[in-house]
Amino acid sequence: MELLYHSAHTLLGTLKDVLPIIGVIAFFQLVIIRKKIDHPGRLIYGFCLVIVGLSIFMIGLKEGLFPLGETMSRQLTNFYFLAKGNAAILEEIETRGSVYPSLYFWTYIFGFCIGFSTTIAEPALLAVALKAKEVSTGAISPWGLRLAVAFGVAIGISLGCYRIVTGSPLHWYIVAGYLIVVCLTFFAPKMIIPLAYDSGGVTTSTVTVPLVAALGIGLASNVPGRSVIVDAFGLIAFASLFPIITVLGYGIASEWMANRSRKKCRH
Repeated sequence: MELLYHSAHTLLGTLKDVLPIIGVIAFFQLVIIRKKIDHPGRLIYGFCLVIVGLSIFMIGLKEGLFPLGETMSRQLTNFYFLAKGNAAILEEIETRGSVYPSLYFWTYIFGFCIGFSTTIAEPALLAVALKAKEVSTGAISPWGLRLAVAFGVAIGISLGCYRIVTGSPLHWYIVAGYLIVVCLTFFAPKMIIPLAYDSGGVTTSTVTVPLVAALGIGLASNVPGRSVIVDAFGLIAFASLFPIITVLGYGIASEWMANRSRKKCRH
């Protein structure tokens, strides 16, 4: 009964969120443009599917993805798991609350793997990659773009986990990252620059954000001396920033390899 009540509550909440979108579209179509809506039955059916789909997705986040991310981060930061039978390290962690960044090695690996796998499965990234191939007439490889973005997210999440463990200021990483982005922009091919900047946005979508947010909250909750409010958030910023760097780097590397191949052909 509790699950049914929660599902009905989520469905009503989603309906309230979607109604303003329907209102804006209907207002512009009927009042501003002054044209009838084509195939209203199909549109109503589509909106119903959107509402039901979003409701199921929100229930899945609360019941599955958020608990999964928090459970994994709690297990990976467990004192007994970190000490691995070393009584001296375990005693120092429990008594002094000392944090050894090197002990959280598997947390960084988990962050890397979860960032890579969720990005590869991201529907928004797949859509952008296919459109990029279509517009560039095959010059941009969808798999190459997806891998570049996925590696960027993976590196960003792993580095973000390290930042939470060490408690270092977030702005240092963000400022340094965007300085690298600015420098790479001068050397990257013009065709790849807008796509690289857009790639940072498509990573913060339906699959990646819930797991990354849960990972950050779980990590900050279990690492000694860390604040959930101050340290838990910021991982999504890493997931948005580092794909820009890797896609720009992918464009520079691809152009260099193409130029090298042309030179070999001439000789």
